[in-house]
Amino acid sequence: MEITDVRVYPVDEEKLRAYVTVTLDGCFVIRDLKVIQGATSLFVAMPAKRRKDGTFKDVAHPLNAETRERFERIILAAYDAESRRAPARRPAANEAHLPGN
Repeated sequence: MEITDVRVYPVDEEKLRAYVTVTLDGCFVIRDLKVIQGATSLFVAMPAKRRKDGTFKDVAHPLNAETRERFERIILAAYDAESRRAPARRPAANEAHLPGN
């Protein structure tokens, strides 16, 4: 399995830095990954759904540490490349995460 495309949608929020969409093997898309500023570094949060009790449960996630590390490395590199581009207007969170992006 290869990550064949990474799309980064920067946002301007306190800890949330971007939404990310990845394509696997050119035929399977996972949306709503998030780049989050943690206490010491950035990390990637998997797409999650809020449960009735207020907790969150991942709807898609790697099954082992090696795959998680590969996802993080590739996604954070794409985020870094996007953030180094010429300063452009960063869309608000509600603009950046439109259906079909």
